[in-house]
Amino acid sequence: MKTILAAALLTMIAGSAMADTCAATSAAKNLTGAAKTSFMNKCLKDAQASCQTQAADKKLYGAAATSFVKKCSKDAAGQ
Repeated sequence: MKTILAAALLTMIAGSAMADTCAATSAAKNLTGAAKTSFMNKCLKDAQASCQTQAADKKLYGAAATSFVKKCSKDAAGQ
């Protein structure tokens, strides 16, 4: 019983972490065509703005900030 409960809990955690990317969210919503393109553009724009805010909060500047924003945005996109 404990094994089943632990497996269910891990599945829920892994599923929620995966749905945090733009690509996974658009797939979950079954978006196609122009709707998917529009959603992805907005999602990526929002993710990049969030990543830039995080870099500023961490007091990163120059190449460190650029590298952080690039990696953070790529992770948010699900690529």
